Amino acid sequence: MLGVIGIIISLALLMYLAYRGITVLILAPILAMVAVLFSGDLPILASYTEIFMVNFAGYAKSYFPLFLLGAIFGKVMDASGAAKSIAHFIANKLGKDKAILAVVLSCGILTYGGVSLFVVAFAVYPVAAALFREGNIPKRFIPAAIALGSFTFTMTALPGTPQIQNAIPMPFFETTAWAAPFLGLIGAAVMFGGGMFWLTKRSKKAMAAGEGYGEHKEDIKEFDMDKLPSFIAALAPIILVLVLNYLLGKLYFANMDGGYLEQFGTTLDKVKGIWSIIISLVASIILALILFRKNINDMKDTVNQGAYGSLLAIINTASEVGYGNVIKSLGAFALVKAAILAIPGTPLISLAASTSILAGITGSASGGMSIALGALGDIYMQKAAALGISPEAFHRIAAMACGGLDTLPHNGAVITLLGITGLTHKQSYADLGMCTVVIPLCATIVTIIAASFGIV
Repeated sequence: MLGVIGIIISLALLMYLAYRGITVLILAPILAMVAVLFSGDLPILASYTEIFMVNFAGYAKSYFPLFLLGAIFGKVMDASGAAKSIAHFIANKLGKDKAILAVVLSCGILTYGGVSLFVVAFAVYPVAAALFREGNIPKRFIPAAIALGSFTFTMTALPGTPQIQNAIPMPFFETTAWAAPFLGLIGAAVMFGGGMFWLTKRSKKAMAAGEGYGEHKEDIKEFDMDKLPSFIAALAPIILVLVLNYLLGKLYFANMDGGYLEQFGTTLDKVKGIWSIIISLVASIILALILFRKNINDMKDTVNQGAYGSLLAIINTASEVGYGNVIKSLGAFALVKAAILAIPGTPLISLAASTSILAGITGSASGGMSIALGALGDIYMQKAAALGISPEAFHRIAAMACGGLDTLPHNGAVITLLGITGLTHKQSYADLGMCTVVIPLCATIVTIIAASFGIV
């Protein structure tokens, strides 16, 4: 029982201290050792070097290429003005009276095409501010609109998205990024429809009460539309990511003989999804650099900045994975695991619950899901085979569940987004939380129900 108390204290401190701004690079190993001390069944130093760091390195080995290539691709799309070109084109076509929809769609297209969430926020915010100001829509709804397009349906639900949250389940369930397309579309429809309904209703009510854009101190650099790439050119690398990812995952690697991978201790089913995304992102980066060579002032510096920017993201998430595997190794975790697996109903429910709760505690969708699947992924794969549930359903539910409680107030992406827009939790989090926490949780429930009827 003391070990369980230690796990609870460790998790509570992780959530609280992360919210207070202490980096997870320090928190994760220290608090993992706190749990070890309470448990008393593992040596401290060995837990750090042989469990924490081994799993830290294993996660980096598996997913660093995706973080690296995604960050470089995002930086190229941002530095070239391609991201702004897409946002501005959509805004012009929809008009100022559809400002919220324009922002959501702009963010959605960029995120679905592989541009990292943080880059999307930086790129779209100037366009969003101009649209909201022109339409006299309260600025406090901008974070929720950006988050709806970036942190929800295109991050976890839409089949084929190259975001890391959709890649993590692939080796566990031997799936591709296109797993459970119908479940993904159902979840995406609930998130997009519910979020748009909420923001439209809330903004109209605020405007009817006399609230406008408001007076805000803003340092937004104007951009010259004549110097931006054309919409078609800007969209080409994004289309290439999606098309190539599909062709490789569903056709090319699916028909390849992967027997030679046994010497590496893996199978083609476990790596084909990640390989597909790697090749797709490399090809799209090359295409973007060629198309936008005249729009990028310093190509070498742009690529370097993208590469450097990927390091903190992968190291933070790998630290959380190391932490989770230390917890998993404790004797007391057997009680926690038994409680999770004892949740009544389909195992999809316990998978969603464990993933969502851990994402909320760590403040990270990818970190929470990695911990949950690292601890329970093999068990759920066995359950899939025993109960006749498609592994693709487990993939999609896990991906969607990680995108619910992850955006509680202490989440790094939430804090960064509010910082970019110059707003506070008090001003904007109620709507942001509704769009990224409450509605995605509802979407996950709807998707679990659909999966129980055999929809994949």
